[in-house]
Amino acid sequence: MQLTGSQFTETTGIVGNDLATLPDYPAEIRAPAGSLAGVSSYQIQFGREDIQTPGDQPDVLVVMNPAALKVNLPELRPNGIIIANKATFNKRNLQLAGWDTNPLEDESLGEYTLVSIDMTMLAEKALEDLGLSSKVMARSTNMFALGLLYWLYDRPMDSTFNFIETKFKSRPEIVEANKRALQAGYNYGRTTRLISTSYTVAKATLPSGTYRNIMGNHAIALGLVAAGHKSGLRLVYAGYPITPASDILHMVSNYKNFGVITFQAEDEIAAVTSAIGAAFAGALAVTGTSGPGMALKSEAIGLAVSAELPLVLINVQRAGPSTGMPTKTEQADLFQAFYGRNSETPTVVLAAATPVDCFTMAYEACRIAIQHMVPVILLSDSYLGNGSEPWLLPGMEDLPPITNSQITSVNGEFQPFEITDPATMARSWAIPGTPELEHRIGGLEKDAVTGNVSYDAENHERMVHRRQKKVDVVADHIPLAATFGDEKGDLLVLGWGSTHGAIRSAVERVRGEGHAVSHLHLRHLNPFPKNLGDVLVRFRRVLVPELNLGQLGRMIRSEFLIDTILFNKVKGKPFLASEIEAKIFEVLKETKDA
Repeated sequence: MQLTGSQFTETTGIVGNDLATLPDYPAEIRAPAGSLAGVSSYQIQFGREDIQTPGDQPDVLVVMNPAALKVNLPELRPNGIIIANKATFNKRNLQLAGWDTNPLEDESLGEYTLVSIDMTMLAEKALEDLGLSSKVMARSTNMFALGLLYWLYDRPMDSTFNFIETKFKSRPEIVEANKRALQAGYNYGRTTRLISTSYTVAKATLPSGTYRNIMGNHAIALGLVAAGHKSGLRLVYAGYPITPASDILHMVSNYKNFGVITFQAEDEIAAVTSAIGAAFAGALAVTGTSGPGMALKSEAIGLAVSAELPLVLINVQRAGPSTGMPTKTEQADLFQAFYGRNSETPTVVLAAATPVDCFTMAYEACRIAIQHMVPVILLSDSYLGNGSEPWLLPGMEDLPPITNSQITSVNGEFQPFEITDPATMARSWAIPGTPELEHRIGGLEKDAVTGNVSYDAENHERMVHRRQKKVDVVADHIPLAATFGDEKGDLLVLGWGSTHGAIRSAVERVRGEGHAVSHLHLRHLNPFPKNLGDVLVRFRRVLVPELNLGQLGRMIRSEFLIDTILFNKVKGKPFLASEIEAKIFEVLKETKDA
C-alpha cells in the first residue's frame, strides 16, 4: 500500500497538482496478515488549489481486504466510493477483521457507492501466459488497483512504468507482470464503467520553478547537506536506527559526494557522543532520533551545552511513552526538549511545520548552532517525516549565509571560553591539533575565560547565566512573530509543528464566513520571537491545538500569563481541519456569550 500510494503521489506531482499525503503503517515488520493491527494505508489529497492537509474524509477508499475496510471505513465521507478486492473477503479474513457477515453482500454499505471487483483474478488473467506462480501473480494486485485509480483520476502511467522497469530491472518477468497488471486495471475502469465517471483535476497555480515531491525526512537530510555546503564545513551525521527517524541516516548517507560522513553507532549514547566529538573537531555535527533516543542522549546533551559546542539534534517524534506506538504521530516531546536534562541546561528549540519546511528548519538549526556555538534541537514528527508535498527547489544563493567562529591563530594568549562575539555569545572554535590553540574541554564546570576546571561558586553562577543568555540572544537573530489574518481580533489559533496544515485550513474556512480569527504558527520555540507577547495580547482569546496534553499552551500561560484554551488530541493521528474548525466555532460562541 505504501508503494501504491507513493506511486500515485509521484504521478500526481508530475501532473502538476498540489498535494499532501499521510502514510500510515503498522509498527510490526510482519504484522499478522488480515489482522486489524496489520492494516497499512496511504491517504492523499490533491487539487488545483493550495492543499494544506491529506484531507479530513476521503472521497474514495480502496480496500484490499476486510481488515482494511473495518479500520478505514469510519473515515470515509458519506456517499463516498468504496473500491474493494472481493477476492480477499473470504470466511477466514472476515473473522480476523471482526465482520459477522460479508459487508460486500449484506447491504450494510448502502450509503456508499460500492465497487466490488475480483482484482486478484483479473490480475492473474492478465498474467496467465507468463508462467508465474499464483503467489507471485497475486503480488501484482496492488498495481491493478493503481491502474484503476489512474483511470478514475485521469492520470498517466508513464512514470510508474519507468519506476517498475528500474526497480525490477534484474527480474524482467516481474517487470512485465507489474506493467500488465497496471494496464489491466486502467483498461478495466475504462471499459466496464462500474464507476459512472472519471475525474480530471486541473494543474495547480504554483510559482514557476523546478519542483519535486519530497517527504519531511528527506527534506531534513537535504537541509543538512545544504548547510554543510553553505558553511564550508564537513557534515558528520551520527545516528542509531529508530522509527521514524532512521530514514534521515539512510538519506544523508547517499550524499558522500559532498564530503558527508555518516556513522551508524552501536547505540544512542554512542551516536550523540560521536557527534559531539565531530563538533569538537570542527565539523557540522548532527544526530537524529525519536523520543526514546532523546532520553538516552540527555546526559551527553548536557556535555554539549557545558562545552558550548555546535550540535544539531533532530527528534522525529512518535507516540509514547516508552516504546509507545512507533509508527504513529505525536508532538509530546516539547517539554523533553526544553527540560529533559539535569540542572540548568538550556538549548535552542525549533520545530518544522510542514514536510517542505523540514528543509528550511534543518538549515536554520545548523545556522543557529554554528553561529552561536550552542546545541539546537529540531522537532519534527512521524506525520511530517513520512508525509510529502511538492517542493520548489531553492537556489543555494537564496539560502542565508552561515558564518562560524573557527580560528587558526590568535594574537597573544588563547582563551578558549572567552566570548568573542557579544551579539551571538559565541566563543572561539579552535580545532584540536592547531599549534598554540591547545585547550581542554569537558563536562566539569569551567572558568569563564580560560576553560580550566573551576569549582568557584561565583564563577559557576556566572556560567549558568551565560549559558542561558546564549539561548536568549538568539531571539535577536530570528524573525518576529507574524499572524495569518488580522493583527488583532476575537481569536488567535496558536500552533507549532505538524498542526500547521489543519489549523491553517480551519482558519481559512472560518475567516471565509466573516469571523475575526487569525493563525500564528511558531517555528522558533526557545527562545520565542521577541514580539510574541505583544502579538498574543491583541486577541481576546488564544486557542492552542496540540497533539499532546497541552505543553505549549501551559508554557504560554507561564511565560505570558495568558489564559490559553487547550485543545488536545493524543490518538496517534494528526488533527482534522474539521475538528479545529468545530472548536473555533465553540470558542467564538463562548466569547460572544460571555
